[in-house]
Amino acid sequence: MTKPDQLKAILDVDRMVHEPARLAILMVLSGVAWAEFKLLEELTRLTKGNLSSHLSKLEEAGYVAIRKGYNGKIPLTTAALTSTGRKALAEHWERLKRAAPQVRKG
Repeated sequence: MTKPDQLKAILDVDRMVHEPARLAILMVLSGVAWAEFKLLEELTRLTKGNLSSHLSKLEEAGYVAIRKGYNGKIPLTTAALTSTGRKALAEHWERLKRAAPQVRKG
């Protein structure tokens, strides 16, 4: 891949995925069926408000499904990666791999 092609690959990244907080959320969700809000909060180290905001954006993009319910009387929010989100995450990694300069062993 030429330098201009590498640059284009970087500039064409999906900004919904590439943003560090959202990428962290997607990475956690890629390893589980469903994750509780509290677990996402702990693993991503985001504040409740920040996590909620990013989850809403990911849900609007169709990358994450949100489920709200109760565990007894305690509110419980869980999130899961959708097939669209899984595809977007995989494409993100592929695009970055293509953009990375080839390392020559000497």
